[in-house]
Amino acid sequence: MSVGDGPQLSLANPRGFCAGVERAIEIVDRALERFGAPVYVLHEIVHNKRVLSDLSARGARFVESLADVPAGAVAIFSAHGVSSAVVEDAKQRGLRTIDATCPLVTKVHVQARQYHDAGREVVLVGHEGHPEVEGTRGRVPGPVHVLSTVEDVERLAVRDPERVAYVTQTTLSVDDTRPVIEALNRRFPGIAGPALKDICYATQNRQDAVREMTQDLDVLLVVGSHNSSNSNRLRDMGERAGCASYLIDSAEDVEPAWLDGAARIGLTAGASAPEIVVQEVVRRLRQLGATNVVELPGKDENIPVRLPDELAPGSVERV
Repeated sequence: MSVGDGPQLSLANPRGFCAGVERAIEIVDRALERFGAPVYVLHEIVHNKRVLSDLSARGARFVESLADVPAGAVAIFSAHGVSSAVVEDAKQRGLRTIDATCPLVTKVHVQARQYHDAGREVVLVGHEGHPEVEGTRGRVPGPVHVLSTVEDVERLAVRDPERVAYVTQTTLSVDDTRPVIEALNRRFPGIAGPALKDICYATQNRQDAVREMTQDLDVLLVVGSHNSSNSNRLRDMGERAGCASYLIDSAEDVEPAWLDGAARIGLTAGASAPEIVVQEVVRRLRQLGATNVVELPGKDENIPVRLPDELAPGSVERV
């Protein structure tokens, strides 16, 4: 494509849906096909308005409490995971549950429980109140310290400094957690923790792509909802790199004034944002003059994931 007079638009790779989000959405799709509407989803299946609106139109009902789910109905646990108490409550109420927890989140649940069972006090590096953090905390039958800053580490009081372990929220990257983990290692030299390979690949890959592209940008647009942790982090990275950065839910959110004087625009999307919205934003930017569109190279994320047995192709409904 020849370079026009307008600004260049660079598309980050990878961007948008990760395998865990795609799996969660497919679970709701298949549950609607298998059991019919309505199906109930505890919390937002993923943090994206477009996805939630589309699924709601098909008969998904998003609730904040199992008390809002009729007895005997289908209840889906969101990709962020839930506590053991929620699982037990659903069982006691006779709900037909389907677990859409991201496999990487499930891995954190298992690690945290193993550390507890080994007699270690568990530290969770993450954001207090985030659904994933609350779910992980609720999988450990003992105290879990949630930390997000180096200052939190300095204030942390534990029973035995030699018996401490940490896990991390998956929507935080290695870069996000590094200062806190380094502080934990300084304070507790015997602390146990996961290997770097256990950090969510999708969060890290999207941040790496933005870090590389912002070296040459005037404006960065991030497609993602305002309650999406990883989308906000991408926007923050752009700001720290010195370019004007905006978090948008849709193409309608793009303000023409943002592009005034911009020669280089970057576009990415958080892990819960669909590609269809990205392409709508591309069309909007073309209308505003960004006719030179370039797809940047990036890491391949062809990661296979397994559906729950009751929704796998060829599975037989159990009653």
